[in-house]
Amino acid sequence: MAPGRHAGGQDRTAPDAGRPLRLGTRRSALAMAQSGQVAEAVRRLTGRPVELVEITTYGDVSRESLAQIGGTGVFVSALRDALLAGDIDFAVHSLKDLPTAQPDELTLAAVPPREDPRDCLVARDGLTFEQLPAGARIGTGSPRRAAQLNAWARALGKDIETVAIRGNVDTRIGYVRSGELDAVVLAAAGLTRLGRIDEATEKLATEAILPAPGQGALAVECAAANADLADRLAELDDPYTRVAVTAERSLLAALEAGCSAPVGALADLLADGQVVTEMRLRGVVGTTDGSTLVQMSTTGPVPTSHDEAMALGRELAAEMLAKGAAGLMGERAL
Repeated sequence: MAPGRHAGGQDRTAPDAGRPLRLGTRRSALAMAQSGQVAEAVRRLTGRPVELVEITTYGDVSRESLAQIGGTGVFVSALRDALLAGDIDFAVHSLKDLPTAQPDELTLAAVPPREDPRDCLVARDGLTFEQLPAGARIGTGSPRRAAQLNAWARALGKDIETVAIRGNVDTRIGYVRSGELDAVVLAAAGLTRLGRIDEATEKLATEAILPAPGQGALAVECAAANADLADRLAELDDPYTRVAVTAERSLLAALEAGCSAPVGALADLLADGQVVTEMRLRGVVGTTDGSTLVQMSTTGPVPTSHDEAMALGRELAAEMLAKGAAGLMGERAL
């Protein structure tokens, strides 16, 4: 059966111009906020109303850690199923949650301009990371963050304890407000989209903590068979963000690592004055206790195509694997 076509021959891929476009989103406050921003952009772009369709994913209902449930795709699969069933017209994901393999039946129609990709600290008493006392308890559900936080603490000559946590932004910050934890680490982009970035006590420099591949970027996805909608959504695409996250995700794929593996990556543009001249891709893999990190970078011309961006990621991944990166990852993609 062709993608988007159901039993009885009804084509569910081309939305009726007389009805609102249906945007599939997770139910969390953050997902609703970022989907609402995309919905408004699509309304302006198409002149059509857009309604949000709330969908619960496995990652939303499971209380296990991402490493236990296999982080790859747990926040995405239900949205993709709804797309393929024709229950929604397009979906908005946090790009860092997307598996690196793109299904043929779906197209990544747009990657809008990226928000701040950095991680940030929300700590008691307005403290920065370096001001936290020895033995500080820091909450994060990310092995990537734990690896780099522990390595940073080792470099400063102090001990910390990273505590595995799950939950929405309110839940995580609540651990600090209640005194259960000294600090938590969150994505700056999420706090910004929720209008809560002022609650961060420090934005963590990428020289110390590299973000997850694709962090801060959104993915707008629709059925590949719905070419007209894909073409309109493509007008939201930012070419610089697209090549940057493509390089980062290529690195992740070449390392054969899943979304919850301790892998950080960031591609940023280097400029000479006002002219962008090169792209630098940095990657890190580490043990979660921070005792061993493989951290490397490569710089080259700004990619002008998907293939060039993919090649940049594969090149750095090969160098990292040669330095022993494979042995440091707790999760390998199956």
